[in-house]
Amino acid sequence: MNISSIPSSTSLPNVDVWQGIDWCPSDRQQVQLQALYTEVITANQQLNLTRITAPEEFWEKHLWDSVRGVGELISDSRAFQVIDIGTGAGFPGLPLAIARADWQLTLVDSTNKKIGFIESIAPELDLPNIHPLVSRIEELGQQRQHRHQYDLALVRAVASANVCAEYALPLVKVGGTAILYRGNWTEEEASSLELAVAKLGGEIVKTDLFYTPLTNSIRHCIWLHKTTDTHPYYPRAIGIPTQKPL
Repeated sequence: MNISSIPSSTSLPNVDVWQGIDWCPSDRQQVQLQALYTEVITANQQLNLTRITAPEEFWEKHLWDSVRGVGELISDSRAFQVIDIGTGAGFPGLPLAIARADWQLTLVDSTNKKIGFIESIAPELDLPNIHPLVSRIEELGQQRQHRHQYDLALVRAVASANVCAEYALPLVKVGGTAILYRGNWTEEEASSLELAVAKLGGEIVKTDLFYTPLTNSIRHCIWLHKTTDTHPYYPRAIGIPTQKPL
């Protein structure tokens, strides 16, 4: 199916509302984003992919939030190898794959139905740069073909920050970046995360505070820089990071 032929009874906000980010969709990208919304809403009736279904809310909380979360990297000239950990219905990975066709994105989730959905819509959206994968991230982080292989790791709405760091940093190359998407953020959380990140071969380099454009909701993205290879002990076995956070 050609993505321009996908019908929709509701439309996402106009491209003008993307102003304020270092990126704005082309006409084709706007069609792809609309098609993504239509596919998610249609599949949601059976798969329960998201509770966010209204077009403006979907745009703000799934699309805009996904792109804004990577900050200035969205306009960086480099082509990154990216891993989206706990992608769910494909966020932030799918919007970023649309925004940056030159990025290669591995979208990982442990739920078969969610990865199956992503696999099914990739041809509809014309996204050959996404690579959906069913896996537990604790296992993936110990596999040679993934460990220390990514320029950028993204973790959105998965677990506590310490757990997200243990999931992400073993997958990132030295010199690479992990970005943890958060809502509210406290000094206590920051102090705890700093200790955990040091054990994992990284450091916190930036806490990016911003507000969503429609509801003025607070967001934080915590940027971690990989300074040295992560010790082979991490990530720990399945379930341990959440049971005993660093």
